[in-house]
Amino acid sequence: MASIAVYSMKGGVGKTTLAVNLAWLAATHSARRTLLWDLDGQAGASFIVAGERQARHSASEMIKGEIDPLALIQETATPNLFLLPSDSSLHRLDATFDAIDRKKHLRRMLESFGRDFDRIILDCPPGLGTTSDQVLRAATLILVPMIPSTLSRRAFADVRDHLALHHKGRPRLYPVYTMVDRRRASHRDAVAADPGCHAIPMASMVEAMADRHAAVGAYAPRSPAAQALSSLWVAIERWLAAEPV
Repeated sequence: MASIAVYSMKGGVGKTTLAVNLAWLAATHSARRTLLWDLDGQAGASFIVAGERQARHSASEMIKGEIDPLALIQETATPNLFLLPSDSSLHRLDATFDAIDRKKHLRRMLESFGRDFDRIILDCPPGLGTTSDQVLRAATLILVPMIPSTLSRRAFADVRDHLALHHKGRPRLYPVYTMVDRRRASHRDAVAADPGCHAIPMASMVEAMADRHAAVGAYAPRSPAAQALSSLWVAIERWLAAEPV
């Protein structure tokens, strides 16, 4: 099992878009038994994948160990893709982890899910606190979406420095440019300056995900955005294959 956390200090950078599309690609293109774990209290990934479906228990109850995760995990319309949904109880996720007071709690949960899943994609809340520390200790790979802007690049540098200071040796940060508008000179210049970084274009097709309740590749497989996301997933799978998990 490998876990890929989609994380950023900043909100509004395309984090949920990446998480949903990569989970869909893992399940369909790679035929991996995949769990999309929505850790963001806004529950955007849960809405895209499952609509307004209501669970009998709260997500925080599951994280506290008060209920079995299997009571919350849902099948989706996509074969091989399962959802562990979020809800408003996760708006205080930092406080929940503080109360549990176990630094590797999330890591142990991921390891337990490894018996049932090949890939776990985490849609993480923004910020830098207890939850992010749990994620940085737990995930195999940290995907960091960035809009091609100075502020986003500064936020990435803050995460990189925090990782180097507090989590030496684990895990790798994988930056990805998102919402790239090549009509803007600043976006073109940022992407050109970092040719090894994948770039996901801004597109109306991507914005339609919430209305269609589907990944871009499911309804617009030939679009530039779908092709860029597929290329990113291939690169991630190659990296995972080359690295010990």
